[in-house]
Amino acid sequence: QLVESGGRWVQAGAYLTLSCAASGRNISNYTMGWFRQTPAEERSFVAAIKGSGLSTQYSDSVKGRFTISRDDVRNVVTLQMTSLKVEDTAVYYCAASGTWGEWTPRQYAYWGKGTRLTVSS
Repeated sequence: QLVESGGRWVQAGAYLTLSCAASGRNISNYTMGWFRQTPAEERSFVAAIKGSGLSTQYSDSVKGRFTISRDDVRNVVTLQMTSLKVEDTAVYYCAASGTWGEWTPRQYAYWGKGTRLTVSS
């Protein structure tokens, strides 16, 4: 089970950290990713971190502003977000995959229910 937390309303330019707590199994062997979705758009890739923690991947829209990290002892994945923009407004989902190298939702087998971020100007 994956449970996201941390989403809330913030103003543009703010920073915020989302967390994803995993239970039921250890995440150390999984690629962990963050996706986001708005009512008008399909779920899209935000960031991913390999099971080893040595490799990360970001979408162009968040590169340089967001940082994904993991703590396999605590079974937690975090997404640090800075310089938030109105267009970052979305429901953010945590997901787990058994593979690395694909950034589409279909590659992720396990999903949380999401946490909502609203960024206002």
